[in-house]
Amino acid sequence: MTVCDMHGKIVEMNARAAETFGRYGGAQLIGKNLRDCHPPKANAIIGRMLETGESNIYTIEKKGVRKLIYQSPWIEGGKRMGLVELSLEIPENMPHYIRD
Repeated sequence: MTVCDMHGKIVEMNARAAETFGRYGGAQLIGKNLRDCHPPKANAIIGRMLETGESNIYTIEKKGVRKLIYQSPWIEGGKRMGLVELSLEIPENMPHYIRD
C-alpha cells in the first residue's frame, strides 16, 4: 500500500511497498512526489485521479508475477485527502465465481 496527498507527495508506504520499490529508495520515497517516479502517461492519470476523485483499477504482470493494482481516492472525514494504491499479487489460476 502506498498513500499520497493531494499534491502527489508520498505520505505512507507499508513494508511490502517499501520492499517492492527498494531499488528506487524504498521507504526513503516517503516525502517525495510520486510524479517524479512515473512517465508522462501515468502522470496524466495521476493528475486526473487527484482532480476528479476517480479510481484506476487494472492488472499487470512483471517477471511472471500477476498483480491487481487498485488506485482510489483517500477520503478522510468526507474530504478527499489524496490517493491510495493497493498492489495485490494474484495467482495465475485464481478462481472466478459468478454469484446471484
